[in-house]
Amino acid sequence: MRYFSTRNNNEKVNFAEAALTGLAPDGGLFVPEEIPQYKASVISSLGTMDFCDIAFETIKPYVQDDIPDTALADITRSAYVFSAPLVAVSDRCAVELFHGPTAAFKDFGARFMARSFSYLRRSEDKPLKILVATSGDTGGAVADGFFDIPGISVTVLYPKGRVTPLQERQIAGLGKNISALAVEGSFDDCQRLVKAALSDNNLKKRMSLSSANSINISRLIPQASYYSAAAGRAFAGLTDPDGEATPRVNNKTAVQEKRRIKGIPAVLCVPSGNFGNLTAGLYAMKMGAPIGQFVAATNINKTVPDYLSSGEYLTRTSQATISNAMDVGAPSNFERMAAHFSWEQMRQIILGVSVTDDETRETIVSIFNETGYFLDPHSAVGWKGISKLYADKKLDTAAPAGILCTAHPAKFHEVVEPLIGPPPVPASLAGAMKRTVNAQTIPADVSALIDTL
Repeated sequence: MRYFSTRNNNEKVNFAEAALTGLAPDGGLFVPEEIPQYKASVISSLGTMDFCDIAFETIKPYVQDDIPDTALADITRSAYVFSAPLVAVSDRCAVELFHGPTAAFKDFGARFMARSFSYLRRSEDKPLKILVATSGDTGGAVADGFFDIPGISVTVLYPKGRVTPLQERQIAGLGKNISALAVEGSFDDCQRLVKAALSDNNLKKRMSLSSANSINISRLIPQASYYSAAAGRAFAGLTDPDGEATPRVNNKTAVQEKRRIKGIPAVLCVPSGNFGNLTAGLYAMKMGAPIGQFVAATNINKTVPDYLSSGEYLTRTSQATISNAMDVGAPSNFERMAAHFSWEQMRQIILGVSVTDDETRETIVSIFNETGYFLDPHSAVGWKGISKLYADKKLDTAAPAGILCTAHPAKFHEVVEPLIGPPPVPASLAGAMKRTVNAQTIPADVSALIDTL
């Protein structure tokens, strides 16, 4: 498999170069020259396969020239000691992506990335510096994934005062090879600084640099695995039991499963900010996973829903909301989406919808009262997005619907607890809350970042 920049499809590189470089030299994002297809035997088995096996089959064609099957099998087994259960909640399902060590979907990409980097650099002596911008969960997942990995250090940039106390402890509480910079600005500023540093030729002569945002192809590809797993389970008419981290209280009425029909491709709703997650879902669909429709649910930062409606792509300054990880006005992964799909093609497979903070709060309350299930603000945006499209008759109610629940509600107890009481806290988060924050504050200025590095 070869990769090219979204801004120049003439020069192609292998997976190792695309992953370790992060950002293409011309400032574009690496994309695969083709989306590979699952074997028919894999597609027919997605509903019953072990998650590690799905991850292996999903990632293999993208990396097989650089990571042999035996090494890839070891990497996936080490990375995925957790899965992504499809849990029934009311008339739809929750795709629970928070059973990993930082209780967010970013664990799936970050843990594979750390292990693949370690393998790809197994013969290197020069240290590698990873730069990552985060609006919340990415930083914690990357910090955890790379913590204590020899020969690699990580610097995480996050918008000062715009992440939760728990997220800040996950980002800036580990120490050792992980450092944190609190940027006086927005996530868009953090992302801009990282891109500028990665493009600075003088800086690149002095140190080996790479990225760990979803701009890095090695983080994006493994995320396609949980889409295929969820779609396969839904297509087979199956769901999973509650897991250890499932945020449902026991004394509520049992969930009434209203739709559990075999053989219908799923509707998957993706709470969306930087649009890397949805891009991974599009890869899974193109590989053959039984997905019939995507819903891109945003908060009031609705650059992409507006584009899907009008055909005009207009970035804007991000606005702060209670679903802070989605506060992105210039989503970088849209560049990848546009490289693979035209506006008309996107409109056929993606429905865009925007949800306000008040609607998000109302959804958290109503779903808890109905089912005893705790939604975090981002997952609530996804839930409400589906409901709004049902009400507007823009979405087929016969298809099984899954909400990608991207973070555990305990990570956002400041929002959730005043509405419905304290959510249950997984052991991984309870441990993180005991950490001490150690971060340096810098202005949203490229020279300040370069000086610090």
